Amino acid sequence: MSEKTSVAIPENKMGTMPVVKLIFNMSLPIMFSMLVMALYNIVDSIFVAKISEEALTAVSLAFPVQNLMISFGVGTAIGVNALLSFSLGQKNQEDVNKTAMNGVFLVICNFLLFFILGVTCVVPYLHSQTADEQIFNFGKEYLLIVTCSGFFVFAEITFERLLQATGRTVLSMVSQMAGAVTNLIFDPLLIFGIGPFPKLGIIGAAVATVMGQVVGMMVSLILNLTLNKEIHFKIKNIIPEGRIISKIYKVGIPSIAMSSITSVIAYFVNLILGQFSMTAVAVYGVFIKMNSFVFMPVFGLNSGIIPIIAYNYGAENHKRLTNTIRSSLVIAFAIMFIGFLVFELFPKQLFEMFSASDEMLAIGIPAFRRIAPSFLGAAFAITLSSVFQAFGNAVYSMIVSFSRQLIVFLPSAYLLSLTGNVDNVWWCFIIAEFMSVGMSLFLMRKIYIKKIKPIPVD
Repeated sequence: MSEKTSVAIPENKMGTMPVVKLIFNMSLPIMFSMLVMALYNIVDSIFVAKISEEALTAVSLAFPVQNLMISFGVGTAIGVNALLSFSLGQKNQEDVNKTAMNGVFLVICNFLLFFILGVTCVVPYLHSQTADEQIFNFGKEYLLIVTCSGFFVFAEITFERLLQATGRTVLSMVSQMAGAVTNLIFDPLLIFGIGPFPKLGIIGAAVATVMGQVVGMMVSLILNLTLNKEIHFKIKNIIPEGRIISKIYKVGIPSIAMSSITSVIAYFVNLILGQFSMTAVAVYGVFIKMNSFVFMPVFGLNSGIIPIIAYNYGAENHKRLTNTIRSSLVIAFAIMFIGFLVFELFPKQLFEMFSASDEMLAIGIPAFRRIAPSFLGAAFAITLSSVFQAFGNAVYSMIVSFSRQLIVFLPSAYLLSLTGNVDNVWWCFIIAEFMSVGMSLFLMRKIYIKKIKPIPVD
């Protein structure tokens, strides 16, 4: 009788490392990367605001289009990531290579789509939101450059995600930071004409944005070609293959839909606020930029907890599973509480960074103070949304997101605008968050009863 020698395989850190330490270990690099991107968006708008309030308003009107481009880029890249990682797990090198290069083909498709939309739709899009000729001209100059140069942002996103798909998250962060730093450096140089650089105003802001995307793309491309040995980049594989593309968009389309809804909401909120004044639109634009600095760390935190929850659910470790959910909720609440205090106590100082006029301060200060309490509810809703995804119930996240924004947020914003007082419109954030927290808790209870409770407690 032959003896079999069993070799103990060390358990993954997601099953052994102390939970709070593990959460930060998994999340901090992502949180840092997202903070850099949020800071870049804020500083970009600060420089634009120094041109004029009209320029800041124009960039606010451009946000839905830029967000829509990013939604298509990220959603497609998520689909590429998922299929590429699956093919790597199967050790199917041919599909790995085809998936990567079909992703490059889709970069070209997304670019052509938004190039056509930019050339044909920018003028009617802006005219639908403002009658101010100066704001319109600023917005047209800015958006035409951004949309017609969209290849670089789509390529940057895709090549960064290819690095992430093979576990090279640090390299992905390097390329993101390279692009953000380039943008931050060239923003003031090209907007204000410092040194040998021409004074281009709003055009300079758009050119600096594109330059950052070009640098980010080049860095991520070079890192892929030199260090990402799991993928063999061959031009012949760029020929589109229906089987590959359908699998990419099976994962990617839900992500595109969820992210794109933000653009739709922003567009209609701009229309609602524009009935009061274009300054109110600028206030909303500042809020979007500033709240990203609070929300991005929470999104980074949640990106880190998804694999932890999924791992311990698979391992049927009840204690680590529930500890991870509780700890992530506490950390997310702590981050949002700091944001709540800053928005409540220092709204004037926040607006002064954007060279705010007296009218902007009059609208913006009460707006920030009315919106800030919604951050506390968002901590729970956003975190539980990631918990749903970790348990394979992404549809729950979609239900909450669509219900919050389309069924509650937008209609309540419109109805509150009928009072004739712009200050009342901002209450829609509290109303929407109250609903999303309630719905999230209800769905979390269902998951607990069906999936967590049956797991034996150690």
